[in-house]
Amino acid sequence: VSTQSTGDSLIKGEIFGPILPIVAVDNVDEQIDFVNKGDKPLALYVFSKNNKLIERVLNNTSAGGVVVNDTLMHAACDSLPFGGIGESGLGNYHGKHSFDEFSHQKAVLIKSTRFEGLNDMRYPPLTDKKLEKLKKLAVHHKQN
Repeated sequence: VSTQSTGDSLIKGEIFGPILPIVAVDNVDEQIDFVNKGDKPLALYVFSKNNKLIERVLNNTSAGGVVVNDTLMHAACDSLPFGGIGESGLGNYHGKHSFDEFSHQKAVLIKSTRFEGLNDMRYPPLTDKKLEKLKKLAVHHKQN
């Protein structure tokens, strides 16, 4: 289906069917402006044999995924994350990407208390004795 308006409901809404909106443009700048005027698309399709043009589109637009010289195939590729940005969705899905997306990597630091006496200078109150220790460490560190 051919359309020219970012306000067209076919462009704005989600499509769950065998319909592909096609927007014909005169040049790559017009294409980039068209994409950037609307919400970030779930998928962006670029058809070209010109690698510089393809790179320009990739570097100047934002989309959930991009397919060059084909359609839909990124959704079928398990090694690529699939997902949107903003209005088109959040996160990445497929295989390990789904696991990582819905997993929380908890940061844990377990410190031994074996040498905690050496760390006494970190804790208040700051005494002259503690200040002298810190100065010695700082001078020693500078000399190395």
